[in-house]
Amino acid sequence: MNPEAKLTIYYDGLCHLCSREIEHYRQRMNRIPHPETVSFVDITLPDFNPVQEGIDPEMVHRTMHVKENNQIITGVDAFLTIWRYIPGYRWLYHIVRLPILYTLSKMSYALFARIRPLLPKKVRKSCDSGICNP
Repeated sequence: MNPEAKLTIYYDGLCHLCSREIEHYRQRMNRIPHPETVSFVDITLPDFNPVQEGIDPEMVHRTMHVKENNQIITGVDAFLTIWRYIPGYRWLYHIVRLPILYTLSKMSYALFARIRPLLPKKVRKSCDSGICNP
């Protein structure tokens, strides 16, 4: 990993599974000297503008996206990029890059990406008036 590199991880904050995984990554990043090399962006927040980020507005909700030094990376390659940054996951990065595992991972992720929208979603609380409602 290039210590000057900057990674932005885009995630679905209303997806229970996605949010848990991102929280795990955040905790791992707090263990390194420069955790600011990775930032996390919830694509479900009202102020998120995918076009401004250089991302297709429909695809960002269908597949994992990251941006590394202004280059958009998606799907399994996005996870590989994340694993290069997150402490304790570099071994997984090296293993999944092996040709047979990479191919199997792409196939598995394609299937998961199709069913992920069917997973239960979180309910975001609204606190605009100072009174929080579910």
